[in-house]
Amino acid sequence: MPNKITVPVTVRWSDIDAYSHVNNAELLRILEEARIHAFWASSDPDRPSTAVLDATPGSQTATLIARLEIEYLRPIPYQRAPLQVSMWISHLGGASLDLCYEVHDQSGVEKYAHALTTIVMADAHTQKPRRVTAPERAAWEPLLGDAPKFRRR
Repeated sequence: MPNKITVPVTVRWSDIDAYSHVNNAELLRILEEARIHAFWASSDPDRPSTAVLDATPGSQTATLIARLEIEYLRPIPYQRAPLQVSMWISHLGGASLDLCYEVHDQSGVEKYAHALTTIVMADAHTQKPRRVTAPERAAWEPLLGDAPKFRRR
């Protein structure tokens, strides 16, 4: 079982659609918010030790989403308690990684979705892929585990 990073993400009132649950497109924002909190460094001392990417203006690194797969398991109702987004890595390549997600309620009982994004590390100026650095690899290797099992693969 891999180590996982779990980040709380609040459901906003504007995330709710006409069917009284989180709109499917808003789940992309929720995943993005969790990913940024977990992997982009900031001056916040509560950021996890995996937050090794420079998030300051003029950073040398860009992360490009090359692929995204989400399996919605049940509707996410509006709730005041934050969702819990757990993340780990199923593949760490030369210039890319596959980041996996599970989205749960606060208690961890209700699993709403799982997802996988392929992220390409890129030079911020040229937008061309760049190699995963040694510090990034050292921070992320403990997060290696199996990808989620999607029903229609």
